[in-house]
Amino acid sequence: MKTTSLILALSLIAGPALAAGDATKGEDDFKRCKACHSIVAPDGTAIQKGGKTGPNLFGVVGRQVASSPDFKYGASILTLGAKGLKWDEAMIAAYVTDPGAWLKEQTGDTSAVAKMTFKMATGGEDVAAYLASVK
Repeated sequence: MKTTSLILALSLIAGPALAAGDATKGEDDFKRCKACHSIVAPDGTAIQKGGKTGPNLFGVVGRQVASSPDFKYGASILTLGAKGLKWDEAMIAAYVTDPGAWLKEQTGDTSAVAKMTFKMATGGEDVAAYLASVK
């Protein structure tokens, strides 16, 4: 019984660390995102040149959802931004896996639609860690 409790306690402590992404891998995986997104610092420095179909992802971790002033968001994600929801690494990793499903879950609206149709089957945690490192 004590061994089982110890294993459970250790798994709870180690769990979040094991789930963390690798920012170096994420930087490489971001190549798949560059078709639609760029990462441009407020001073205009392009960290990652990319498309303008999606919002600039500089400083996205910790930023309020749907708050980039230069992007026209869809109604579903605007609802979340209006509630004050802020992006964290776990949310980004879940979002990039299936944006539509994530929006449906977060809003509780089964008709919620995401503008982002790309689904990242692997590497979401790594991209989220990379985005968190870009400040």
